[in-house]
Amino acid sequence: MTDRHIDDEALDWAIRMAEPDADWDAFLAWLEGDAARSDRYDRAVAMLDDAAGAAAAVVTAPVSAPLEPVARPTRRRWIGGAIAAALAGAIGLGVWTQLPQPYAVATAPGEQRTVALGDGSSIVLAGASTVTLDHRDPRVATVERGEMLFRVRHDADRPFAVRAGALRLIDLGTVFDVKTDGARTRVAVSEGAVMVDPDGAALRLDPGQAVVAEGETLARHDVAAADVGGWREGRLAYDDAPLSEVAADLSRQTGRRIVAGPGIAARTFRGTLDVATIRERPALLGTLLGVAVRQDAEGWTLEPRR
Repeated sequence: MTDRHIDDEALDWAIRMAEPDADWDAFLAWLEGDAARSDRYDRAVAMLDDAAGAAAAVVTAPVSAPLEPVARPTRRRWIGGAIAAALAGAIGLGVWTQLPQPYAVATAPGEQRTVALGDGSSIVLAGASTVTLDHRDPRVATVERGEMLFRVRHDADRPFAVRAGALRLIDLGTVFDVKTDGARTRVAVSEGAVMVDPDGAALRLDPGQAVVAEGETLARHDVAAADVGGWREGRLAYDDAPLSEVAADLSRQTGRRIVAGPGIAARTFRGTLDVATIRERPALLGTLLGVAVRQDAEGWTLEPRR
């Protein structure tokens, strides 16, 4: 997890722990999950404390000084409550409750997870994927890495917005798949339609259409609508995809480390792979992809045949 993700989560917890029904078990589990989180949480609390100090002049009910804390979480809870009270009094409770509260959902390699959103939409995450959502607004999402299938409940008055890398998407009543590694983003539509880069190219994708974004370039091509999101059933379909992408997908889906060596990374593959079969017999990739497969302690490497 990047420093930015930890900072976002820390700020989210700093706000959430101000609530009277704060989930202490979940908070402590999050805190103990990474040694870096404690300092980041303290920094988030200090930042909010500074904001509360700036707002203190308009807070009508002063917060009394606390007793010396017995345990660290007690102090954290008092600080959070004081900040929330100060900021709510300063900027108004309505504004306070609408502040963004981002949080991340992530999966491990080989895992799948479905996230149900408050508006009736849902997201299915493939393995090794991360999406950032907002507690206050279920109609926005940022695909940080990996692949995921969106099932969006259409609302013309509140379009569902997705950001993936530098690409921005708006749903038009849609089931669509997004895959990104930061440098390359692919969007494919199964149902409905998606508007890609609405403030720029304004490219509409209908069922059976996809776009690949690399840098400033958008390339549209056709796909089989039935194959969009096929990874959920363990089916990976390709039409002249580079082996570097195929290997990354297999790593995400199988939980095994599979990489394409530099000699074949740009070579393309057309066909369908069964994830369960590859998970059990990775050596079959040699026959299916026309490569040599080298196994080591870290996983599998695809190399040119000699």
